[in-house]
Amino acid sequence: MVELSDAVRGWVPVSACLAPVALIGGWTVAAAQQPGNFDPLHQTISALAATGAGDRWIMTAALAILGLCHLATAAGLTAAGRGSRMVLGAGGIATVAVAALPQPNAGHVPAATLGFVALSLWPVGSMRSQRPTRIALTAALLGLLAWLAIALQTGSLIGLAERVLAGAQAFAPLVFCVVTIWNADRLTAARR
Repeated sequence: MVELSDAVRGWVPVSACLAPVALIGGWTVAAAQQPGNFDPLHQTISALAATGAGDRWIMTAALAILGLCHLATAAGLTAAGRGSRMVLGAGGIATVAVAALPQPNAGHVPAATLGFVALSLWPVGSMRSQRPTRIALTAALLGLLAWLAIALQTGSLIGLAERVLAGAQAFAPLVFCVVTIWNADRLTAARR
């Protein structure tokens, strides 16, 4: 087994796993608490934390945890390089800001936009290693970001597009972490 501290600090697998659990668990539980019919295909994740939403604290807490997980992962995913880690950290800060600035706060949309863009671009923040993984992750995330932009313009399936993008962004650091550990294990085994 490779030394995790060489490329991935020991807490990173935990923070990278917790991020999608917090997000998806949060939107699932929060949607169930909404009075009336909440439509996850057409209504945004932010609507679950908006002023006036039922039990809005659930989605607010989930978004704050997600942002903190991204910050913890950025701090310890040393294999990603400084540029990538800074962009991932910026995405984490923006996500915490989204939680702190619920709709209809004027700062909500700029924070969400910054978060979505940063969390789509972080894999190529530095191309120190694992270029195919970085390029594939970034291309997939940018494609999903484009889908969300189109959905916002057309008003079609905004909730679905946002959930697919946000879910992919929550899983991307975990994918990078697993690939990093797997590649390091392969290198260690090849040297024996």
